[in-house]
Amino acid sequence: MSRRVVITGMGVRAPGGSGTEEFWSLLAAGRTATRRISFFDPTPFRSQLAGECDFDAGAEGLTPREVRRMDRATQFAVVCARDAVSDSRLDFGALDPSRVGVSLGSAVAAATSLEREYLVLSDAGRQWEVDPGYLSPHMYDYLTPGKMPAEVAWTVGAEGPVALVSNGCTSGLDAVGNAVQLIADGTADVMLAGAADTPVTPVVVASFDAIKATTNRNDDPAHASRPFDASRNGFVLAEGAAVFVLEELERARARGATIYAEVSGYATRLNAYHMTGLKTDGREMAEAIRVALDQSRLNADAIDYVNAHGSGTVQNDRHETAAFKRALGDHAYRTPISSIKSMVGHSLGAIGSVEIAACALAMKHNVVPPTANLYRSDPECDLDYVPLTAREQRVDTVLTVGSGFGGFQSAMLLRRPEGVS
Repeated sequence: MSRRVVITGMGVRAPGGSGTEEFWSLLAAGRTATRRISFFDPTPFRSQLAGECDFDAGAEGLTPREVRRMDRATQFAVVCARDAVSDSRLDFGALDPSRVGVSLGSAVAAATSLEREYLVLSDAGRQWEVDPGYLSPHMYDYLTPGKMPAEVAWTVGAEGPVALVSNGCTSGLDAVGNAVQLIADGTADVMLAGAADTPVTPVVVASFDAIKATTNRNDDPAHASRPFDASRNGFVLAEGAAVFVLEELERARARGATIYAEVSGYATRLNAYHMTGLKTDGREMAEAIRVALDQSRLNADAIDYVNAHGSGTVQNDRHETAAFKRALGDHAYRTPISSIKSMVGHSLGAIGSVEIAACALAMKHNVVPPTANLYRSDPECDLDYVPLTAREQRVDTVLTVGSGFGGFQSAMLLRRPEGVS
C-alpha cells in the first residue's frame, strides 16, 4: 500500500522578505515586491522590472568559499534546505543516509554564474577566442545542473536518490511530486524537495523580451504584475526558492512533528502542441487536475482554494480559467482562486515550490492570499480571483497548478491530515 507523505519543514527565499514569516506577511497583506531591476542597468531592455531578493549570502551563514563555489540559485537552495531542516526538528544525523534523498527543480540553473563567467572570458563579448587562463575553477559546477541537489545532499548527508528536475516553469511542482512518489513507493523515508531559480540576468531578460512574454509596464513596477486583469500584458520575471522536508505521515506523527500539509495527489501532463502556445480549452491542465483528485480520493467540491499559475499573460490566464471550469465544473465558480505572482513575480522553475509554501501557509493560517493589482477582470476570466485583499476562511484542501513552456501542465493537491488542527 502506498505511504502517505507530509510536509514537516520548509524554508523560503522570495522577493520582499528574508524568510518564511516575512514571505507570508507580504502575501497576507497583499503587498507587492516587484521593482525596477537593480542588479544591472536595465535601460536597454523592453522589460525593466523584476522580483529581486535582498539576499546576503554571508548573513545567511555561507562561507566565502561556499559563495565562490555555488551559483546564486544553489546558494538559495542550500539556505532554504538548512531552514527546512531546522523547521522540521528532524535529527538527520540519526537517519539512515541511504534512505534520505533530494529532489530539486530549476529552469535555468546556474544562469547567473554562467553569464558572469562568459562576460569575463570574452571580455564582455568583444573576444571570439577566449583565454582559458581567466576560466573559473568552478565552471564545471556552473555547467552541471545536478550540482544544485548535490550541494543540498552534502548539506544534510543524504546518500539516497538525488536528482534535478528541469521542466521549465513546472519544475518546482514536479520536483516535489517526484520526491513524494519516492517516499510513497518506499524508495526513501525522508526527502528534501523544492526548487530554486535566479534568472534576473541580462541574457534571460533579453530572451523573454524577444518573445514579449514579460510586461513593459516600466513606469509602475509595483503594479506591473496583473494576473487576470483586463489590462495585463505579461509577467514580471523574479528569483526565489523554497525547499521542504517531506516524510511519511506515520513517521512524522510518531515523532510529534508539526505537519503543514499532506501531499495527497500529483499529476503532470504535456500538451504536445507548441513551445510557448496554449490550447484555449485547457484540456491537459484539466486532466492533470482530474488525476490529482483521483489520487487524493476527493471530489472537486472538496477544494477550498486554488493557487493559480496566474502568470499575467492573456493566453495563460484564459487557458487556466477554461481548465478550472473543465476540471471542477460548477465548483469552479464557488472556489476562491488567486495568483501570488501578482506580489512576488514569476521565478520560473522555482515558483511552483514557492507556491506550495504559500498553499501550506494558507492552510496553517486559514487565509487565502489575494491577487494583487486585480482591479478590472478580463471578462473571459470570470471566476473568483480574490482581488486585492486576503480572505479569512477555513482552508483544508488546496489545489495548486503550474504551466510551463514546452507544454508542461502540472497539478498538486495539499490537504490537512486528520487530527491536524
